[in-house]
Amino acid sequence: MRIARFRTGGGAVYAGRVEGEVVVPKLPGDGHAGRWAAIDLAMASKPIEGMAPIPLADVRLLAPVPQPGAIRDFYAFESHVATARRARGLDMDPDWYELPVFYFSNPHTMFGPDDPIPSPRTSDAVDYELEVAALVGRDCSDVTAEEAAQAIAGYTIFNDWSARDLQRREMAQGLGPAKGKDFASSSGPWLVTPDELPGGAAGRPEGAMVARVNGEEWSRDDMRNAHWSFAEMLAYASRDSVVRRGDLIGSGTCGTGCILELAAVHGPQRHPWLRTGDTVELEVERIGVLRNTVA
Repeated sequence: MRIARFRTGGGAVYAGRVEGEVVVPKLPGDGHAGRWAAIDLAMASKPIEGMAPIPLADVRLLAPVPQPGAIRDFYAFESHVATARRARGLDMDPDWYELPVFYFSNPHTMFGPDDPIPSPRTSDAVDYELEVAALVGRDCSDVTAEEAAQAIAGYTIFNDWSARDLQRREMAQGLGPAKGKDFASSSGPWLVTPDELPGGAAGRPEGAMVARVNGEEWSRDDMRNAHWSFAEMLAYASRDSVVRRGDLIGSGTCGTGCILELAAVHGPQRHPWLRTGDTVELEVERIGVLRNTVA
């Protein structure tokens, strides 16, 4: 099932099930149910009385989860980590294979499909990150990986936008990332339930991942290449802690999935930082395309 939040031409916000090229409105997307409508929708069986299916071309898609309780973004792709570390003259740390580490991102700056992304005023090094995020469907504490897989409500495309110059300066102080990641994340175009993706029900989805900048392919990988599964990441996040229903778990950047990594391999002339007006499209097989333009 593909579950979308969308705005109609009249300005009302709804959630609905996407069927082909139409969306079937199912639950109100604002007010009391607005925050978790995309999760609750999976259990809804009746369309809103009096509302016919709406062509996708006639609605504005929104972030599937506009206000996640928390965003934990992990570091799951070995090829990305290895390339980034080599660029700093470092080998892989053996502990990376023991600890699925993550950082907390800002849940209040979530953008949706086709939203303009405001770049930080003090940054000249805006970057995209090609990722997938899992939506947590129930509260978890000290769960096993098998239990964590059953708690995943769905998957969506996730762009962890970065200001690399700010990030570099902050992390030189031994803490972060902070403002280098604080300004924007985007997700969409909808939430896909685990049964729609190979391996999704086990918390280890598969599918090609592609990033294009102004129509030119820059990045390509596959979800299957993540060293850590979403089930393992969620289980780790829940250890001696609580992960709440409505939280997002980000995969971290896939191999070749950001300009920082590409520039380290091919040079900054071939892959310069993003500028105002650049359009980034992230496409993940069986999920869709998330498109945003740098404002």
